[in-house]
Amino acid sequence: MSLTPKEQFQNFLEKSQEILLIISPHFSGDAYSAALGLQEVLENQGKQTDLIFSGEIDEKFSFLKKSKSLLKTITGARDFVLSFNTSQNKISNVRWEKENDHTNIYVTPEKGSIDPRDFSFILAKFKYDLIIVIGCPDLETLGEIYEKNTDLFFEVPVVNIDNKSENENFGKINVVDVTAASCSEIIYDLLSQETVEKINTSSAQNFLSGIISATDRFQKKSTTPKTFFIASQLMGKGADQQEIIRWFYKTQSLPLLKLWGRIMAKLNWNDEIKMAWSEISVRDFVESRANPKMLPAILHKLQDNYTEGDLFMIIYNDTPASSIAIVKGRKKELLQKLSQKVNKKIQDDLLEISLQTPNSREVSQIIIDSLKI
Repeated sequence: MSLTPKEQFQNFLEKSQEILLIISPHFSGDAYSAALGLQEVLENQGKQTDLIFSGEIDEKFSFLKKSKSLLKTITGARDFVLSFNTSQNKISNVRWEKENDHTNIYVTPEKGSIDPRDFSFILAKFKYDLIIVIGCPDLETLGEIYEKNTDLFFEVPVVNIDNKSENENFGKINVVDVTAASCSEIIYDLLSQETVEKINTSSAQNFLSGIISATDRFQKKSTTPKTFFIASQLMGKGADQQEIIRWFYKTQSLPLLKLWGRIMAKLNWNDEIKMAWSEISVRDFVESRANPKMLPAILHKLQDNYTEGDLFMIIYNDTPASSIAIVKGRKKELLQKLSQKVNKKIQDDLLEISLQTPNSREVSQIIIDSLKI
């Protein structure tokens, strides 16, 4: 009888001691919170873990407890071994020194000199025995993390955890549940009952933060009775729902509020496709002391304030000769249609489109026309 993905996951966790957790460089509050929660659970079980996230953390999530082993890149994953056959001639001493851009290794034999035929190079096994990728549709989305470490992903078992339908099931174990509201919910459900009973307050806070972020305070249609049940379990373990909501929705920086005001002052509306959009300039960023990283949060606010809208877009110039449009959709099928038209992937419910024109009006018209076809 074959094992379920949950049983396979638990078996791999039980056997693994060095675990690498990875999330997409495109920040997702759910994936980030889920990874932090799982990392703490694993470390409390005596596992050695590293969490790789090469992007920038949204300041709203700065209150969550994170491990010291939160890294930007994968380093020291594999040793390179210099092997000597010492059956005929023992090694009495080994030392090394740096010389400019070189590292020299000096090997002293007991007698005479070393026969080059007794010397070989060996690649050791990777130090990780399990990789867990959270909230990522495919390995290519990881960018340089994958491109510079392809051997690692082929030689070490990969667990793929996601709740998006576009996931390509790239793992040895694929836990892709499109009925789940969040990755945090999936991971909590994957843990054994014994492990769940030992979840502490800070890891419960991380998991609940992921659920609240993914469901927009349990308001999205993806929220299910199971979501509420798991949330109640986490609150029973000490997770503070009010603190999470206060950080996510009530603590807004002055630059973000100023930029939001400028965006609202320039808001446009297309009744045919039910899209609200705004064009902002470099001057808007400078005078509000804001930056493009704040735009996803503002798009979220636009969606909250315009219940009749199906699509929401902000356009800005990233260079003097090009523009970027960031689009968020209330109706997933519309965002997917636009994604197919422009041949770009949706990342964390957002679609980022680059166009080689500095004219924001031209950009908006191109996107509107593509949706009308």
